Amino acid sequence: MISRAERSANYVILVLFAAFALAPIGTVLAAALGPDDAPGSGSGSAASIAGLHVGNFATAWHVGHFGTYLRMSLLVSVFVVTVSVILSILSGYALGTMRFRGSTLLFYAFLLGIMMPSEAIVVPLYFDLRTLGLTDTFWAVALPQVAQSVAFGTFWMRAYFRTSSRALVEAARMDGASTRTILWRVLVPIAWPAVVTLIVLTFMWTWNEFLVPLVMVTAESLRTAPLGLAFFQGQYTQGFTLLAAGAVIVATPVALLYLFLQRKFIAGMLEGAVRE
Repeated sequence: MISRAERSANYVILVLFAAFALAPIGTVLAAALGPDDAPGSGSGSAASIAGLHVGNFATAWHVGHFGTYLRMSLLVSVFVVTVSVILSILSGYALGTMRFRGSTLLFYAFLLGIMMPSEAIVVPLYFDLRTLGLTDTFWAVALPQVAQSVAFGTFWMRAYFRTSSRALVEAARMDGASTRTILWRVLVPIAWPAVVTLIVLTFMWTWNEFLVPLVMVTAESLRTAPLGLAFFQGQYTQGFTLLAAGAVIVATPVALLYLFLQRKFIAGMLEGAVRE
C-alpha cells in the first residue's frame, strides 16, 4: 500500500518531468503567437485575438508554401505507413510462426537494416536511384523509408507473433482456417495495439525524416514539411516568430495523430510487443 507521502512525491516528480518536457514546446508556441520580431515588420501586421497573434500562422503558411510541403509529407507518410505495416505483418508472421530454411539468416538481415544508419547508405542509394531514373520523384523519397520501416516493423511484429497463443492458432487450424485467415482474422485483431504502435512510430519517423528528401529531390513540389521548414529558415534568419509558427504547423499533424491514438499506442507499449 502506497502511503500518501509517497503518492505525493510521485506526483511532484511526474509534474517536474512533465514541465521539463513541455517547456520547449511552450516556448515555441508562445513565440509563434507573439508579435513578429523580424526587422522592419510591424507588430500589427498579423491578426490578433486577445493579444495572441494567430495571424502569424497564416503568414507562415502563405510565405513558406507549407500547404505544398504538408501535402507531400502526408502522401509519403500514408504510403510508407500502409506499405511497411502490411509487409511487416506478413514478414513478422512468417518469421515468428514458421520455420523454414534460411529464416534465421533472413531475420538477421532485417536486423542489419535496423542497425544501418541512413547516413551510411544515402550516397550509394542516391546513385542507385539515379541509375534507375527515380531521383527527384515521389518514389525516391518513399521507397527508402519503406525499406527502413519494414526492417524495424518485421522485428516488432515477429516478437509479438512469437508470443501469440499457440492454442488459439491450433484451434483455428482444427476449424479449417487457412494460414491467411489465421493471420488476418485471428492474430491481427488481438495484435491491434502492437499494430497501432507500429503505425504511430512509422508515421512519426517518416514525417520527421530530413536526410532522404534532402538528398533525393530538388524540386520544390517534392519537398517534405521538415525540408520545407529548413528552407523557410534560410529565408527568415533574423526573426524567430514566423519560424516558430512554421515549426508548429509542421509538428501539428504528428501531435494530432498521437493524441488520437495514444490509448492504443500506450497499450501496445505496456503489453510489451517486444518480449524477447
